[in-house]
Amino acid sequence: MFAVVRILVFLLLLTSIVCFGLYLWTRQPHYFRIGLVIVKWTVIAGLVFFGVLIGERLWPGGTEP
Repeated sequence: MFAVVRILVFLLLLTSIVCFGLYLWTRQPHYFRIGLVIVKWTVIAGLVFFGVLIGERLWPGGTEP
């Protein structure tokens, strides 16, 4: 599961870097906005993912290490 999450995060960040590069190359602001939206949702998804992991550890009867 962790490998899939790492690959998805890497691909999302790579996509945002490509969008920022396209913005620098073409100066079209929609590429910059798309890049920011991708970064924003990547960070939000990461926080939710780690929140669930922490919640599993703290909740009684959760998965044991």
